[in-house]
Amino acid sequence: MMRALLLFLALVSATQLALAEMDREGIDPELRRVLQEAAESAESFPDRFEAEVWLTDMSRRLARQVPDAEERMLILRLVHRYARMFDLPPELVLAVIDVESNFDRYAISYAGALGLMQVMPFWRNEIGRPEDDLHDIQTNLLYGCRILAYYLEKENGDRRAALARYNGSRGQRWYPDRVFDRLGSKWYQY
Repeated sequence: MMRALLLFLALVSATQLALAEMDREGIDPELRRVLQEAAESAESFPDRFEAEVWLTDMSRRLARQVPDAEERMLILRLVHRYARMFDLPPELVLAVIDVESNFDRYAISYAGALGLMQVMPFWRNEIGRPEDDLHDIQTNLLYGCRILAYYLEKENGDRRAALARYNGSRGQRWYPDRVFDRLGSKWYQY
């Protein structure tokens, strides 16, 4: 109970700091409107306040990589929705995207993986949906989160092993280490 209270207080403090910082920087009212709309339509959160806190904090962290406020809010809302749907920490998904594509929805790897979460196109045929566009943010996040959750199930919750499988580097540590480094240095800063 004490831990939950401390986390709540930290989130409140982070939100107040982020909003104060936004006011000092003269954030455009349009950005504020987009954030408010995102918080109100974020159905994966238990309440609007939690949505505002998380979206404000994560939006600030993501602003340099995704300058367009509407696209940033779309990514964050969808990451949160699909992460929660598949019982993944949203911050872990953000760290995977950060490492995989640097939040470039049009990214294509040398191996042919596509989009934010660098999903291999063969998955479309595997599930009988060859027409799915893996550069579409929603489609890519749905595929990527489900694949990561599947590997976590297969690896009995071992995040390191699941991340290595996700990347195709099973048995190696370099990829999970990169994701964990990004998770700790950028997405979990409490």
